[in-house]
Amino acid sequence: MMAMKQQTSWRSRLISVAVIAVLAVVLFPLFRWAVLEAVWGAKPADACDGVGACWPVIAEKATLIIFGRYPASELWRPALASALLLGTTVATALPRFWGKGLLAAWIYSPILFFVLMGGGVAGLSPVPWTQWGGLPITIMLSVFGIGFAFPIGILLACARLSSKPIVRWFATAYIEVVRGVPLITILFMATFILPLLLPASWNINAMIRAQVAIILFTAAYLAEVVRAGLQTVPKGQFEACEALGISRFEAYTRIVLPQALTTVIAPTINTFISVLKDTSLVAIVSISELLMTARQALADPLWRTHFIEVYVFIAVIYFVFCFAMGKWSKRLEHAYIFSKGRE
Repeated sequence: MMAMKQQTSWRSRLISVAVIAVLAVVLFPLFRWAVLEAVWGAKPADACDGVGACWPVIAEKATLIIFGRYPASELWRPALASALLLGTTVATALPRFWGKGLLAAWIYSPILFFVLMGGGVAGLSPVPWTQWGGLPITIMLSVFGIGFAFPIGILLACARLSSKPIVRWFATAYIEVVRGVPLITILFMATFILPLLLPASWNINAMIRAQVAIILFTAAYLAEVVRAGLQTVPKGQFEACEALGISRFEAYTRIVLPQALTTVIAPTINTFISVLKDTSLVAIVSISELLMTARQALADPLWRTHFIEVYVFIAVIYFVFCFAMGKWSKRLEHAYIFSKGRE
């Protein structure tokens, strides 16, 4: 028995050493290109004549990548608008901020975002939405896409489990149709086909149409996640609520939904991460989110050959947000497991 354990231990060590060796062989050339042989600082394009990465392209084009073609003298506005949305999102992730103040923040932060970005009031110079771009647009599409889709998804999940056939059929049809169509198709329909169906006087800009498309698409996926959570709640919970005279609305909001949502934390956050990454698709319909502004930065012939560095920079931004949401998911799961252990 001891011999078998020692043999298994040595085998595990050999596998670990082999994996580390392979990673070192694969990652060291990347480290050498990105760090050891790279050109750093704010230098002209002709200074990047080596074999390493040319990070001066980021120093030169960072403003265009992050803020798009927003007026340079007004960059504090998209920075503040993005901070408001991110601050509201972070507050939502922390239970100690839950309350009426957070509800007010969700009401006012979208209004302030559009006031700051668009201007035209309170002495702010007007900036057309065609000049908006970069990280603020990615944040806007993600935060609004998640914030508005989540309650819609909960309603759709409850409707799909409804005892009323018409409500159940409508919710089921909506969810299955939307989930059966790629997001890019819905974006194309919202951008090019919807204006043909609306009256000519209805001038809805492409960014709002894309935002609504993301919300409706995300709501269908979140509905299935929430429905899976609702089905894990024992039927005895519903029967107990009826026996105590608790209304169906109170039973769902106070008893059933809290239990259901805590059981599907991981797939819910995974859907949130997918929404963030899917915002890059709006570049196909000519909306200047983060990926589109990166392409605009690479239109400069002096820096065009350094596209790898630009896309690495974009990937790092996406990774930071996705990693933060992943850590938040683990924190929520650990808190839920700890609370269950104390019961």
